[in-house]
Amino acid sequence: MKALIVDDEKHVREAIKILVDWKRYQVHTVLEAANGIQAKELISMENPEFIFTDMMMPLMNGMDLLEWIHWHAPRSKTIVISGHDDFHFVRHTMKFGGMDYLLKPIDPQQLEETFRTAVENWVEEEQLRNRQQARVMEINQIKQVYWDKVFSNMIQDPKVYDSMSNQLESEFGFSHTREQGMIAILNIDMMSQSLRNKYSNNMDMLFYTLANIANEYLREARMGYAFRFWGTSNELLVIFWDNHDAAYDVLMRINDGIKQVLRELFHIGIGTMKSLPSELMNSYMEARSVLKQRNLMSEGIWVHKYASHEAVKVPAISFDSFKANIQTAVRSNNTEQIRASITDWIASLLQLPHISTEELELWWHEYTSLKMGLLKGIKPQSLPDTLASQSFAIPLDERGRLKLHHWRDQFTQEMLTISALLFNHLEKENNTVFNIAEYIEQHYQEDITLKHLSDRFFLSREYISRKFKQQFQKNISEFIESIRIEKAKLLLLNPQYKMVQISQMIGYQDEKYFSKVFKKAVGKSPNQYRNENNLRR
Repeated sequence: MKALIVDDEKHVREAIKILVDWKRYQVHTVLEAANGIQAKELISMENPEFIFTDMMMPLMNGMDLLEWIHWHAPRSKTIVISGHDDFHFVRHTMKFGGMDYLLKPIDPQQLEETFRTAVENWVEEEQLRNRQQARVMEINQIKQVYWDKVFSNMIQDPKVYDSMSNQLESEFGFSHTREQGMIAILNIDMMSQSLRNKYSNNMDMLFYTLANIANEYLREARMGYAFRFWGTSNELLVIFWDNHDAAYDVLMRINDGIKQVLRELFHIGIGTMKSLPSELMNSYMEARSVLKQRNLMSEGIWVHKYASHEAVKVPAISFDSFKANIQTAVRSNNTEQIRASITDWIASLLQLPHISTEELELWWHEYTSLKMGLLKGIKPQSLPDTLASQSFAIPLDERGRLKLHHWRDQFTQEMLTISALLFNHLEKENNTVFNIAEYIEQHYQEDITLKHLSDRFFLSREYISRKFKQQFQKNISEFIESIRIEKAKLLLLNPQYKMVQISQMIGYQDEKYFSKVFKKAVGKSPNQYRNENNLRR
């Protein structure tokens, strides 16, 4: 807190400075003035909470100063210290809000008690003011939320206007005689990182601040109203129902006002005039469209008008031109190729003179589709947090400007992570398939089914069947049969084994079925195979 001592006698000012325990009362600045004129200047600049003043001074006396303080600094607590025991002076002090009238020479104890009372009164009043201010702000916020909902609903359902028309006219001058209106959108997506961090835990306060600033300008002309749109999470809308020609200039002034408070400008899109209230959604979509199609590469233009003749721009560069190279690099597990493939894509985008949010969003979705395709077959629970699904966001630098290098770094890291995952997954898959094959070779004589393998290796039957076919070019049944036939060939070389024994030893309980399978695979019956090979021996 601050205190001001006003007296034309320097020794009096020094005495007061010494006698008061400023630190105890948390007064960190003590100012001095030799007359009322100097005091007025200091009060205007410094806003001291406490003022000590003499009554008889040159240029401007204490009586005139007290009256001036009463009207221009009513929150300050004043204490008069005078050498004149004059009832007229005392009455004037009390009339204009003085805390006490002390006589010179100064009584230290009396001065201490009076100042303590002044501090206690000021603190109590300040707490009351803060409570009242908080209550007013709370009421205003509730009221603002109410109108946010009304206007948001009216944009989405024009029939809402019929039930709210009287209130809208009473509150805003939004009369049913208004035939046309337009919508402007202030989008917060490209605000700076510092502002985003400041309001990250209280976006409601950001929108409350933006709406209040905008409505200060709109209220003067009763030409519109700014509100947080409930249909999205990132838009402040302004509805204009009067003086449409001035809308652009008003929005420029609103943006300047926002810059004074938040130190930042925002991009604003304006739709065209439409019938009220039935076509407000059309004007909203136009305002949204012009923001999505504006050139992110250019700076200095903050308010963007929709033009109906402007065709939707087709992206100058297709992601498909780079997709195959990125896929190949990722599957090759080559770090340098992965970095080069992403860098080539982003470098080509940086050469473009025009990039819109619409184009960025399309590239993002195409890249995300590629990412999901590469991850197909990998269990979601095994994915790191860095590959978690993300919503689209414009890559920005600290000042809120487009920064495609962020995409380059992010996408490169993601593709490197995916490449490592695919390599490990493929290695694990191959190991699993060979483990299954090894198990079959050791248990070929048993009744092995896909279900049995599925239960044993905790993999689906379809997955085992597909991977087996890919690795060995034959299905499970064919693989088991080939092993049994090879084992049968060896057993047939021993004349001591009968056909029925060999059949059972390799897993066939029916001798005739074994002979049929063997002949189909080898081209001759088991007996023919035995006889021919025994003759050679």
